[in-house]
Amino acid sequence: MAEMRVHRQYRTYRYTDKNPVIDKMRTLIQDEGLFKKLNIVHQLSGVATTTLNNWFFGDTKNPQHHTIAAVVTSLGYEETFAKIKTLELDKELEIAARWLEKQKELVKRPNGHKRARKGKRNG
Repeated sequence: MAEMRVHRQYRTYRYTDKNPVIDKMRTLIQDEGLFKKLNIVHQLSGVATTTLNNWFFGDTKNPQHHTIAAVVTSLGYEETFAKIKTLELDKELEIAARWLEKQKELVKRPNGHKRARKGKRNG
């Protein structure tokens, strides 16, 4: 039986199915006329065609940033970050603290102990 992996949720960045960056990558590659020529994207970026196919047609839900960056820059784009709102620090810290408390409650067992995370090593 296949193991179901649950991705960590963040208060300010959540998605339901696949990371929205996959759709952005699809659009960039389509704009360059290379969506049906993923082997060329592989040649330009070094990212395996299997990886690209898994983004668009497979089970990959959250690609690694360095593979996204490799494709973006190989197609002549630059990753940019744009400020979209003014940070109200005190307000955001209060909201974040409440959200974190709710998350902690979700991982507690009925007996009050937190569940151990899979893959976490002791020691």
